[in-house]
Amino acid sequence: MRKTYLFVIPLFFLTGVLHSQEIQMSRSASLEQVYGDVTESENLLPFNDLNMEFGYVLYQAEIKVKPEETLLELENVRDYAVVYLNDKLQGTVTDDHKKLTLNISPGTYTLKLYAENIGRITYGPEILDNSRGLFGSININGAEIENWTIIPLGIKSCDVNSLQFSSQNTNGAPSFHKGYFDITEPEETYLNISGWGMGEVWINGAYLGSYWEEEKQQSIQIPANILVKGKNEVVIFDLKNNKQELLRLSGKPLFK
Repeated sequence: MRKTYLFVIPLFFLTGVLHSQEIQMSRSASLEQVYGDVTESENLLPFNDLNMEFGYVLYQAEIKVKPEETLLELENVRDYAVVYLNDKLQGTVTDDHKKLTLNISPGTYTLKLYAENIGRITYGPEILDNSRGLFGSININGAEIENWTIIPLGIKSCDVNSLQFSSQNTNGAPSFHKGYFDITEPEETYLNISGWGMGEVWINGAYLGSYWEEEKQQSIQIPANILVKGKNEVVIFDLKNNKQELLRLSGKPLFK
């Protein structure tokens, strides 16, 4: 009995190490590597006009801000966008929350809105209006913003193995992040993504799915068959890039 008891304890300990392991996301890759064809437009254009059904699009424009011009307001947000000024995160907008107060001083800025299409309307009075992304008017304190550079982002379809990563940071802009973890035996586990914003996950080059901080579930299942003994690679893309540097493994799904 004593030999059996001593044998079980180390196995339990090793499993606990796997499921609580911290992953340092120490390398990053710029989003420019997955830019699609650039469109110049006086006004915002929905995904449909860019021949896109799903995914991410960057809307970019130069703006001049006076002291009283601090309120950003959009007519349509389908379904979610993260707002940056000079690659500094300002906040998020949705179709239910289309106004955002900008924390800035007077000057000239590069406004960037990274929009993501979460889903399509499949019922109700708006079923015939399935435009996605950003469209209609957009203004600061009532003044229309014009002359947009619009760029589809090939994030979900990209080959993460072809991305060029470095140890340098990406100056606060949305980007890809990479880290590694070691295991002694592949087994099903979960990736704890709490503390991150919205994005996508790959393990050993295999796409696992999306995450969003607003969702109740705060973990992504990692099947045992995509893991290998020894060193494993995790890559995530995060829209908010809020200076997180850690991911963790978990033995069970996590909810908030």
